[in-house]
Amino acid sequence: MSDFAPIEEKMLAARVSRSAIEAFRRNFHALVRKESGLIAEEAIVPAEGLADWGTISRSAPQPDPSLLGEVVVIKLNGGLGTSMGLQAAKSLLAVRDGANFLDIMVRQILHLRQASGKNVRLLLMNSFNTSEDTLSHLQRYQNEGMHVRSEVELMQNQAPKLDAATLAPVSWPQDPELEWCPPGHGDLYPALIGSGWLQRLLDAGVKYAFVSNADNLGAVMEPSLLQYFASSGAPFLMEVTRRTAADRKGGHLATRKSDGQLLLREVAQCPAEDLQEFQNIEKHRYFNTNNLWLRLDALRDLLEKCNGVLPLPMIVNRKTVDPRDKNSTPVIQLEVAMGAAIECFPGAAAIDVPRSRFAPVKTTADLFSLRSDAYQIDDNGCVVLRPERQGVPPNVELDDSYKLVDAIETIGMPSLLRCRSLRIQGPMQFEDGVIFEGDVTLINPTNTPVPIEPGRYCDTDMRF
Repeated sequence: MSDFAPIEEKMLAARVSRSAIEAFRRNFHALVRKESGLIAEEAIVPAEGLADWGTISRSAPQPDPSLLGEVVVIKLNGGLGTSMGLQAAKSLLAVRDGANFLDIMVRQILHLRQASGKNVRLLLMNSFNTSEDTLSHLQRYQNEGMHVRSEVELMQNQAPKLDAATLAPVSWPQDPELEWCPPGHGDLYPALIGSGWLQRLLDAGVKYAFVSNADNLGAVMEPSLLQYFASSGAPFLMEVTRRTAADRKGGHLATRKSDGQLLLREVAQCPAEDLQEFQNIEKHRYFNTNNLWLRLDALRDLLEKCNGVLPLPMIVNRKTVDPRDKNSTPVIQLEVAMGAAIECFPGAAAIDVPRSRFAPVKTTADLFSLRSDAYQIDDNGCVVLRPERQGVPPNVELDDSYKLVDAIETIGMPSLLRCRSLRIQGPMQFEDGVIFEGDVTLINPTNTPVPIEPGRYCDTDMRF
């Protein structure tokens, strides 16, 4: 089927914005033309010669405080964190000292406002799943004006799943919500223009946007980086950092051979025969942190030039309509990546930043580490490693029995301040005063929690 009419009808009935419909139309027709969206290894070369923020920051001038009145901080806040057993917005998950991701974001913005005297704006890109929970929590910030929906919310669109056999919108009467999927964070651009927020921000004198994931506590709106971006004249700046073995499947930065344009290649865009080179972290050294800087006037101009739709590369994901039932109808989900816009902006740039600006909480192991004394909340409202860690976080590995948040809520918290690595297999119960140092492994093959008594354990391998 190549008829877009049924898809458009379904999206209109769901009150999806016209800009999002047109963006989906573009990808749908690319799919019908049997475009794969794949980027072959032979068409690219590794990205080289990037600016290094570690070097630049040492001699960077003091940032102009007035710039903080010209920036909006946009946090992608559409996820529920279901992989960690959450049924509410992931940003409401407690991180440290009773504060959750959302509290920490707000504290950072309030600190910037107080320090600069400027109205630094915060915009949360919510989904239908996270909107009400998020806005309800923000009621506690009424005195700071952070609770008004029309001032803080940018609503994410939704996209219909397509029947893989017919390319028609899939029907699933037993749970109609499963007929829809998130369109990928590349929806940022249709959402900004379709909601009217892009023009509203420009009319208010906002020139720059800093965009990042809500669960990345390293993604702080850094005034010196804002100064660098504003002075560079680049319309788009991507923060990248060096890939490690853990990042082999993450999207990497590359340069297109044909025109020298920077681009982002996700694993779903890599031909199967090129997967080994995709995962070669010595060759493709940089991955996208999803921390992006945008000039809003450049975005407006580019959208006008492209008839309101950025030509972002299509990502085809093949799944089943009910992801928990592998025998349910096979579907195609069309998505786009926010960082892929780097290839749409002439003059777009990337900057190599320290790994500390990429600290997402994707697993309970990440959360367990973050809640330990290896981290602290500084005066700016930022969660940072303690100085004693010298920029290196503890490496925590938890077995699958700790996959859900509930599993780590009551087991206690040992000191990890001087711990290089901690590996836990099986149920444990940490009493107050447990101190781990060096490399520690705990293995309990039984189903009965083992109490770990107070004391200092250094380079320990404990098997029960």
